[in-house]
Amino acid sequence: MNVESFFSENIKAALKNDPPGAWMSDLPDGCIRLSSGYPDPALVPAEELKVAVAGLLDEEQDLPLHYIGSPRIVRLKQQLQKRLEDRGIRVLEEQLLITSGACQGIDLIARILLDDKAVVAVESPTYMEALEIFQNYTKQIISIPIDENGLQTYLLKEMLDERKRKGLTLPRFLYTIPTFQNPTGTTMTTERRKHLLELSIEFDFLILEDDAYGELAFDETPLPIKSFDTRGRVLHVGSLSKVVAPGMRIGWIAGESEFIKALEWFKKDLDHPFAQSTMAVYLENTDFEKRIDLLKNVYRAKCTALIHSLEQFLPESVSWYVPDGGYFVWVRIPGMDTSQLLSQALTEGVSYVPGKYFCLDEKDGTEFLRLSFSYANEEEIIEGTRRLGQLIASFFHKMS
Repeated sequence: MNVESFFSENIKAALKNDPPGAWMSDLPDGCIRLSSGYPDPALVPAEELKVAVAGLLDEEQDLPLHYIGSPRIVRLKQQLQKRLEDRGIRVLEEQLLITSGACQGIDLIARILLDDKAVVAVESPTYMEALEIFQNYTKQIISIPIDENGLQTYLLKEMLDERKRKGLTLPRFLYTIPTFQNPTGTTMTTERRKHLLELSIEFDFLILEDDAYGELAFDETPLPIKSFDTRGRVLHVGSLSKVVAPGMRIGWIAGESEFIKALEWFKKDLDHPFAQSTMAVYLENTDFEKRIDLLKNVYRAKCTALIHSLEQFLPESVSWYVPDGGYFVWVRIPGMDTSQLLSQALTEGVSYVPGKYFCLDEKDGTEFLRLSFSYANEEEIIEGTRRLGQLIASFFHKMS
């Protein structure tokens, strides 16, 4: 039987691509994972979550294991409302939907807003999973470049003006990761955040704000775009994956209640009552601000180790953005196709993600790669960068 003959045309097309997961899930033993955008394993609160599970089951027995779940699910939503309010976002209960991580939130928004006639705008580069999600719903995707200050909103305005002048369809929404962007680590300035909101009103589009890394600031934490939103233009997506544990799959969407009702209609996973109840108990028992401070200190030190290693081991012609938080550093190696170097890097025991996976047009990412400082320890970061530097230096030597 030819199994693929039963697949939809969309799936057939997708399977022809070269997804990064094909090699990221099967790295050589001992490989230094500068590719992994995962939390530091030592920072995942396994013991605290175990205590939360034990306490929850002792108190409520089988209740959290049923479809209806524990009353603590309501408490979790209240806890998330409080955290959002602390960051300048005030939402009512009916304006907040708990999701299975940020990815489900992005997919649900795409599902209710996109069709094959819709246009979506994205940053270039952008989060690879979001790009793949949007391509499941529409082929009409346009990209706007970022610089060290995030999305170049003046270029966005030029694009919007041109499309309007030519009678072309305007974007239904723009997807942005304004704070410690994946993959570049850049942060959009407050001026550009406000300008983006003005453009959303002028050209009548929505903003999908992905704030997965927003609390991991090394110094001052930027206010989300949603905190400036007085017209209901922003659908704010967040997650506890980067600050607690990704396997718990706790994320959310904050937006106007009409959007939330539509999103709830298409959210057919029956929720995850056990995970949500456990997270509520964990948050009840945790000094979360103290935890955030711990995460900031650890990731700041790791980022510093990576930046110093890049300065020490990479040729002068190589450049990068220095992030103010988050997980990632975006590196440009002029004249190199980073996807072709990858097999050698893996042989040398270091991994990264080639830049092409983050770009709508893969050619735009050819000279770039993403390094993550979140997962590996400082010694591994330094050694991995040294190995990578040797490979890049060897490449330039052959080119000279």
